[in-house]
Amino acid sequence: MSDKNVVSIEDRIPKLKHARKKKANRRLIFYLSIFFLLIAIVVYLQSPLSHIRTIEVNGNTFLNEEKIIKYSELTTDTNIWTINTKSIEQAIAKDPVIKNIQVNRNFPSTVTMEVEEQPVIGYINVDSDYVPVLGNGEVLSGNNQGFTGNAPFLHGFNEEQLKQLATEMKDVPQSIMSLISEIHWVETDEDINKIMLYMNDGYTVLGSLREISNKISVYPSIVSQLEPEDEGVIHIGVGVYFESYHDDEDVTELEVDETSENDSEDGAEED
Repeated sequence: MSDKNVVSIEDRIPKLKHARKKKANRRLIFYLSIFFLLIAIVVYLQSPLSHIRTIEVNGNTFLNEEKIIKYSELTTDTNIWTINTKSIEQAIAKDPVIKNIQVNRNFPSTVTMEVEEQPVIGYINVDSDYVPVLGNGEVLSGNNQGFTGNAPFLHGFNEEQLKQLATEMKDVPQSIMSLISEIHWVETDEDINKIMLYMNDGYTVLGSLREISNKISVYPSIVSQLEPEDEGVIHIGVGVYFESYHDDEDVTELEVDETSENDSEDGAEED
């Protein structure tokens, strides 16, 4: 029985040695794989393969792509792994045209920039040319885009008044801004912030800047209470009323749908 056991153990020794050798080989292969992987990563990071190949800019209208990329300081020699997207966003956002900017890395070699510019609240005449005024009051002199019809002409505003107008009107929905043909600053002794709006449908709107900006979003519902042939001025203040051009005594009180007004404000905030 003892001899039999000895023979059995002797038979198993080669198998044990083979198993240990196989296990050691697997461990060696694993460590070598890790080593060569690290070498490959280092080589990749030091090679042009890790550089940015494509920079995409989307959503820009007034700022050209070259200027935005210049702000970012990114080039095709920049390692895509070393860029700080937050720092780049902060650098680009310093331009007054920018409202929001988001920079993303798209591996292996593309960087995308999603741009949201300030809204256009109107156009003013500068050197016989109409240039856009943005939602922060910035005037884009030298911009060659021209008038697009998506915002009104502005008349009689100085720099500070443009800032006021921008502050009050920047959240008015674009669908409403496109209904306005012109905005005139017509301050009086009673109201230094009075403005007059000439609408594309032929009506004139008169009132304080603050009151008009608060109620102009429901302009369609106000006009719907008038007859198509009516001509006159819609006065917007604490209340809203219509005064006919043809009869000074023809004054019609108009209702403002507070629900629609709130809905319009919410929609503007979401935009």
